Amino acid sequence: MATVPTQPDEAPRGDASGFTRYMKQDLVSGLLVSLIALPLCLGISLACGYPPIAGIFTAIIGSILCTFLSNSELTIKGPAAGLIVIVVGCIEDFGGNGMTGGWMDADMTAYKAALAVGVAAAVLQILFGFFRAGILGEFFPTAAVHGMLAAIGIIIMIKQFPVALGVIGAGGEPLEMLREIPRYLAEANPAIASIGIVSLAIMFAWPLVRDRVSFLKPIPAPLVVLLVAVPMGMGFDLLHAHPYSLADHEYQLGEQYLVKMPDRVFGMFDDITFPEFSALQQPKAWKWVTMFFLIGTLESLLSAKAVDLLDPWKRKTNMNRDIVAVGVANLAASSLGGLPMISEIVRSKANIDNGARTRFADMWHGIFLLLCVALIPTVLHRIPLAALAAMLVYTGFRLSHPSEFLHVWRIGKEQLAIFVTTVVVVLATDLLIGVAAGVILKMIIHASNGMPLKSMFKPFLEIQDVNKNTSMIVAKESAVFSNWIPFRRQIEQVGLVQKRNLIVDLSGTKLVDHSVIEKLKEMERDFQQEGLEFEVRGLDSLQPLAGGSHAARKVGLTKLQRITVVTEPSLEDRLIREIVEFGISGYTSTPCSGAGRRQIADGHERSPRVRIEVIASASSAKMVIDFLRREILDEHRITVCVETVSVFRADDFCDSLK
Repeated sequence: MATVPTQPDEAPRGDASGFTRYMKQDLVSGLLVSLIALPLCLGISLACGYPPIAGIFTAIIGSILCTFLSNSELTIKGPAAGLIVIVVGCIEDFGGNGMTGGWMDADMTAYKAALAVGVAAAVLQILFGFFRAGILGEFFPTAAVHGMLAAIGIIIMIKQFPVALGVIGAGGEPLEMLREIPRYLAEANPAIASIGIVSLAIMFAWPLVRDRVSFLKPIPAPLVVLLVAVPMGMGFDLLHAHPYSLADHEYQLGEQYLVKMPDRVFGMFDDITFPEFSALQQPKAWKWVTMFFLIGTLESLLSAKAVDLLDPWKRKTNMNRDIVAVGVANLAASSLGGLPMISEIVRSKANIDNGARTRFADMWHGIFLLLCVALIPTVLHRIPLAALAAMLVYTGFRLSHPSEFLHVWRIGKEQLAIFVTTVVVVLATDLLIGVAAGVILKMIIHASNGMPLKSMFKPFLEIQDVNKNTSMIVAKESAVFSNWIPFRRQIEQVGLVQKRNLIVDLSGTKLVDHSVIEKLKEMERDFQQEGLEFEVRGLDSLQPLAGGSHAARKVGLTKLQRITVVTEPSLEDRLIREIVEFGISGYTSTPCSGAGRRQIADGHERSPRVRIEVIASASSAKMVIDFLRREILDEHRITVCVETVSVFRADDFCDSLK
């Protein structure tokens, strides 16, 4: 059940026939995903300063509406941890503090104002999709986006850490709360902290256990957390307020440490809340509308693209249609008291692993959530907040994992600078300023690397016909994130729309950045899905700024290896034939004569020789040297010299590097 499904003869389709044909697989996957989604929806909602039921509203509405409005077959729609920072910021700006100090009138006022912000942002999302602006998600540089997500992860961990310890009333700016961690540890409620620590340990350990025990693979870690944390909460009798003593210190326990849920069957409908649209008259509301819209749209686009790559049948989502669907669902959710939603990557990955075939798996996941919350709210009330906080701490850690920093560093030092700048500025200010800082820094770095300012937003492209089936786009000046959108449109128009194979020649550019190199790889997959060929040429005529294959490149000298072989003329043809097979596109062969050390010592005259010289990449040079050692050196007298040289247009020497 947790393996990639066996593919039928054709890709499953989310239509009426697909609904009945794949009902079993989609229903089972929807059930398993709902078990993951239930605690996460509750936890995300509480972390945002919304009532816990708001996250469930969002997942239910999103799953049902988007199933019929979007053509994304395997994405799961719902609230996501990546939006916590924005939503809680909006709540706090309107005077609320959510779960940190109990639910007060000010919290309800802020909640209704945030709902109005969500409605306005949803309208912008719908317009965004209708005007086919989904491609704008391609604008932001990769390092800045990853830095934003890492910063979100750090903020989630900082803000949820005191909740996992049972500290009441903790709040403030991320850096302020970071300084307060020693105090949170000192004020931790031992009983609640034990639930949080055990829950966090399960979140980290369960993937390792599940990988070693096959029958446990279908069981998600959040469900295991609930199976352990709920009995712990019952053991501590959290349903009833009472004190307890430990180490001469008295602590309080009670329902404030449990999820607040309706106290009767179908009571969830009593919690439907409508927006207060008068809040939109305040100028600060539009800052949050912009952030809800921009960050929510960007995250949703990135997630939907990632899920397309994971789809076993490589079905392609219409991004404009998907954003319209998300916008309509957000409009409905915010109008009824729900959180903003996106296409959620973790639950979508679980959906694929559980064997889902069509978009109806998303619908079933929403139906199971509806049944759960409508029919057993008193059971959900027993979930400890510390357990939900632990799940979010783990989610935050995954977003800001140290491997993210190492991955960016390997791509290039300038990418790490953009990544770290975005993280630091987001922590010190907010998401929009942080992403803007990353974008501006990247432009400054590009300018310092020789990017012509005239090509910052406009690519200079020349279209050539190679043959009746193939075209070539020759790029000049630069190919960078800020001019990628018109560049991509030209690629799509010349290749995908006209159904032609395409060659992209970058040898004439002065700078190609990491974001464009990654996006060209994505375009290659798009062409493959259409049965077309896509080739990128000229990257190796540019100098990489780091060792990674996706590192940015600029015009300059490239370091290659020069191999000089002096040997007897009878070996010339064989050596040249073998060398060419290693991907080396040129050589020089010069007749000469000479004498070696032994010949000079014996007084012999010089003998005829041939001098063969090639220039190769490090990998091709290694293959040549290995060949000479393995098949030539033991039987023939040859002289081999290897040196590092700097060249223009490395692809003139090495076909294998194109």
